[in-house]
Amino acid sequence: MTDGILVGKGEQPVLIRPDMANRHGLVAGATGTGKTVTLQRLAERFSRTGVPVFVADVKGDLAGISQAGGGNDKVAERVAEMDLAAEEGFAYAPCPVTCWDLYGEQGHPVRTTISEMGPLLLSRLLELNDVQEGVLNICFRVADDNGLLLLDLKDLRAMLNHVADNAASLKTTFGNVSSASVGAIQRRLLTLENQGGDLLFGEPALDLADLMRRDAAGQGMVNVLAADKLIRSPQLYATFLLWLLSELFEQLPELGDPDKPVLVFFFDEAHLLFDDAPDVLIDKVEQVVRLIRSKGVGVYFVTQNPMDVPDSVLGQLGNRVQHALRAFTPRDQKAVRAAAQTFRQNPDLDTEAAITALGVGEALASTLDADGIPGIVERIKVAPPGSRLGPISAAERQALLSASPVAGVYDRAVDRDSAYETLKLMAEQAALAAEAAAVQPPPAASRSRGGSARQTPLEAFAVTAMRSLGTQIGRQLARGTLGSLLGGPRRR
Repeated sequence: MTDGILVGKGEQPVLIRPDMANRHGLVAGATGTGKTVTLQRLAERFSRTGVPVFVADVKGDLAGISQAGGGNDKVAERVAEMDLAAEEGFAYAPCPVTCWDLYGEQGHPVRTTISEMGPLLLSRLLELNDVQEGVLNICFRVADDNGLLLLDLKDLRAMLNHVADNAASLKTTFGNVSSASVGAIQRRLLTLENQGGDLLFGEPALDLADLMRRDAAGQGMVNVLAADKLIRSPQLYATFLLWLLSELFEQLPELGDPDKPVLVFFFDEAHLLFDDAPDVLIDKVEQVVRLIRSKGVGVYFVTQNPMDVPDSVLGQLGNRVQHALRAFTPRDQKAVRAAAQTFRQNPDLDTEAAITALGVGEALASTLDADGIPGIVERIKVAPPGSRLGPISAAERQALLSASPVAGVYDRAVDRDSAYETLKLMAEQAALAAEAAAVQPPPAASRSRGGSARQTPLEAFAVTAMRSLGTQIGRQLARGTLGSLLGGPRRR
């Protein structure tokens, strides 16, 4: 048996030590060079070691990890060539899998709330500028100050209208809130909704404990997020995965250096996280990656080129597997040199030349030793997984969902009272109060003060709430309840 997770073999076997797996990693290489097979191999071996795994299935073929392999001549040939049965007890066997899907089509729905996402990540998701992000921050602050829950998009829309209608009173505390900024945010919310992003927000929200399960045999659960549709909205994909990583960082306790990770997180198409990202967001990613190690979480970025990952993050990735890169252009050649320089050099190997000469299923690899020092780079043939390579059928997926440990927990959305309902109720109360006031003369004391009574804070907030709902509620009420009062036709 190997002492660790065997990545592959060359002159020397390359293994990832479980106690160094939370020092993060990188799997890189051009399209078609074998990254997905390497990812599946690592996810499977972590699961066999008892470590839960989260992985995004961008191409739709990673779900095969839920089925036993076999029947593949190339896999059988490599298993025999590497003597894996004797080395690690290799067997064709499935891993326990939970299927997730933000859209709820190929897995259990994944939800979070607007409040949990927070203004920074939400601004990134909506591609807001600095001014618009400032307005969004005000919206969150006002909601917090008034005990209003922001759970889904209709809550956020109602709060934006509330803030816009109260811009004058909020200006002295929070600064200017322009209707143009609020309108721009509302339009971005509509775009997000058209992309299906509204399905992300709501309840029941994901319980992170459900990502860190083990089966009865002690194998770690492999959480497969169906992302073949999600990847068409790259901003939503990247923001969701970053939110999940941030939640793990916020909620998990400090563990120091455990014997093995509590979770290994694979971030496929990692370049989407960093493309056009503002400095403040990259700083957040760097902070999370640096500190989440002590929470027992290993993060493995999967991308085509190491240059896709900022240096501040790349420098924290201790376990590396580099598949072939092509050097057809000057930019490609620069990328090859940069990738070669990230390894601890092997005097018996020309790393830069080897990167362009690697075949499918071959890689350059370096992992951390017991002291956390990177090993010298080795040219290896990657060991294959014992699970199926390729997609699963609709019937197989349905069987996984039916037998899932979270079956029925997330499948039906719950819409409890939150900011939208609270503001709506206040608006209705204000409308009834206005109707009652119209048919009753004001008290004498009020007339003596010029015909208007001083409002209580509750009454003032209720009136404000009515205004804040704008076109969503206020105008409907004006055309309905207040329509008869003003002499207009009542809506039916």
